[in-house]
Amino acid sequence: MNHSAQAEGAVTSRVMKRLLPFLLLMYVLAFLDRANIGFAQKALQQDTGLTNAAFAFGAGVFFVGYAIFEVPSNLLLHRVGAKLWMCRIMVTWGLVSAAMAFAHSATTFYALRFLLGVAEAGFFPGIVYYLTRWFAQSSRARALGVFYFGAPLAFIFGAPLSGLLLDLHGALGFKGWQWLFLVEGLLASLVGVWAFWYLDDDPAKARWLTPEQRALLIGRLDEDARSASSHGPRSVLASLVDARVLVLCCVYFLIQAAVYGVVFYLPQQVSALLGTKAGFRVGLVTALPWIVAVIVTWIVPRYADRTGRHRPCAVALLAMSGVAIAVSGVAVSPVVSIVALCCAASGFIAAQPLFWTFPTRYLTGAAAAAGIALINSLGGLGGFFAPMARTAAEAAFHSTSAGLMVLAALIIAALVRAPGRLEHAPIPDAANAS
Repeated sequence: MNHSAQAEGAVTSRVMKRLLPFLLLMYVLAFLDRANIGFAQKALQQDTGLTNAAFAFGAGVFFVGYAIFEVPSNLLLHRVGAKLWMCRIMVTWGLVSAAMAFAHSATTFYALRFLLGVAEAGFFPGIVYYLTRWFAQSSRARALGVFYFGAPLAFIFGAPLSGLLLDLHGALGFKGWQWLFLVEGLLASLVGVWAFWYLDDDPAKARWLTPEQRALLIGRLDEDARSASSHGPRSVLASLVDARVLVLCCVYFLIQAAVYGVVFYLPQQVSALLGTKAGFRVGLVTALPWIVAVIVTWIVPRYADRTGRHRPCAVALLAMSGVAIAVSGVAVSPVVSIVALCCAASGFIAAQPLFWTFPTRYLTGAAAAAGIALINSLGGLGGFFAPMARTAAEAAFHSTSAGLMVLAALIIAALVRAPGRLEHAPIPDAANAS
């Protein structure tokens, strides 16, 4: 490795240590606040009288508000900077999430879930876009892989936390599910205030880098931007109608449908396997698939960056996930089902940082902000579709396995559709990734 590569590696390492732990904390809270209704489901339904269909609609309507405001939110982040806009997003979504403690009717439940999506709109694509301002293409999958730890970590630590909060039922006159929403929502708002003081909008404003490090990093990012602009659309409008972006929207929709079709119901699936109600014990077992997902998401994106094999790795992970989701619904042994859920979670979590390297190869500037947001917003509607599709399948066939088979089919469809279009995305030089 030459001196220039060593210097670039040192800068990348420093940026990772500075930014990724904090961004990871933000994502843990974001994922927890959108998915914690899976833990609250039974208690919430018992206290409010929500039917299964009403719960499924409320779980999914989050993604409608999220999709509507995703692109405008990301364009505002591009204009005003990440520190201000991320602060706004986290503070407002935390307050709305905390207000879920007072969702005593179906109408209130729907309204707050929709508003939660509106408040959080732009968070995830904003972070993906933000990472393109700090990490060169040769290290981007690794950075995205670490950021994606947020989803499994939300369950590794959040699942037991949610279980403990549910066990506070009756404390100070609040139900357990009310404690869950209050505590986890207000935590997000506090971290949002912290984000304003901690984040820097871009390397040029990073005082924690030396002038030489700033110059090296900015030069490398400018080189990537020039390469990307020669392959992809340059304007916001062009990125929104680009054929590759639209295909990636479809692929991401299928992936997200499978993800949230599993995530929203995972605590209840584990509860049924263990034959006990949701609580601390269920929370601990629910954390197991996400522990495996962290390990796989650490290993595979680093391997893909080193070898340039992003696409084959993504396809293999999605195939494993689809098969495992199906197996988890038909296995006769709880142990086999838990192992299958471990494979499913690690597959669809580890595949996603690889997926996001494709649009960021040829989108840059405002076009990147808009294109990434469109992929995430339309793809995220899979989270609206999945709970209702799973519930409908279970009702039609009178079997919980039917819903899981639908989810497995969706993720298999994603891997079948992905390879052809992604062949058109330029592949970075693997040697640069080492």
